[in-house]
Amino acid sequence: NMAQKINEAHEHIAKAEKYLKTSFMKWKPDYDSAASEYAKAAVAFKNARQLEAAKDAYLQEAEAHTNNRSYPFTFFGGKSQDSRPHPDMQKLPEAVQYIEKASLMYTENGTPDTAAMALDRAGKLIEPVDLGKAVDLYQKAASVFENEDRLRQAVELLGKASRLLVRQKKYDEATLSLQKEKSIYRDIENYPTCYKKTIAQVLVHLHRGDYVAADKCVRESYSIPGFSGSEDCIALEQLLQGYDQQDEDQVSRVCNSPLFRYMDNDYAKLALTLSVPGEGKKKKAVAATPGDAGVNGGVDGPEEEEDEYAGGLC
Repeated sequence: NMAQKINEAHEHIAKAEKYLKTSFMKWKPDYDSAASEYAKAAVAFKNARQLEAAKDAYLQEAEAHTNNRSYPFTFFGGKSQDSRPHPDMQKLPEAVQYIEKASLMYTENGTPDTAAMALDRAGKLIEPVDLGKAVDLYQKAASVFENEDRLRQAVELLGKASRLLVRQKKYDEATLSLQKEKSIYRDIENYPTCYKKTIAQVLVHLHRGDYVAADKCVRESYSIPGFSGSEDCIALEQLLQGYDQQDEDQVSRVCNSPLFRYMDNDYAKLALTLSVPGEGKKKKAVAATPGDAGVNGGVDGPEEEEDEYAGGLC
């Protein structure tokens, strides 16, 4: 069966080479058909576990598309997501390098859209094994789109980068990425999304322990049309007030509200794991345990705090 697959792959390569040949009657290579044969060869090699050969066939496919100047980028398989073969994990970083090289070719050839789509594809491919590299690829793709004034596509990719930065707890970088997203949404006058980005920013700032930055972020957002008095704005004011007063009940109430729970998963998790500064106290708990007042200034001791969290924020 393996041998059969390898034979099949070589047959496809022979066909591809035939399509690329020119003759007296056929003066232009048929790049499109050649690309299609290389893609089939790559799948056959992959099924025969010949990963090196599969990778070469993919590169020949990419090259045929490039020469064709039509560039329908199909790295790692055809148009259908389901049929896309997944290269062996060890090969991923190398494959991604090739895609980055191909995207440079696309940019130089005057098809930046295809370059950005290729980088986005590479980001999706590497995301399961290397979040940092995926962020880098999404940011590169976003800046290609931004240079083309394709702001909606750019901001969507920045959104992916922001979420992955939060997932890696790279909060400083995430705040910058979110700020960039928010300013693009503002430019394209998508104000309701600006409110959501403000919630995400505040949660990230509070996880950094930076109440001042979180507060400033909300105050700056008052200049966004419709923000003041919106449910997002009211919830954020309550959150900051509760956080500032170390009122765990209030913080928990806001963070467990549907507004926060139904955000993108990475931000919803930030809301559910947010703890108030100091030891954090529940008003009822403080009243019920006067014996602890002498220990640390009327705030529950660490043991109680553990129990509060068990029932409180998650």
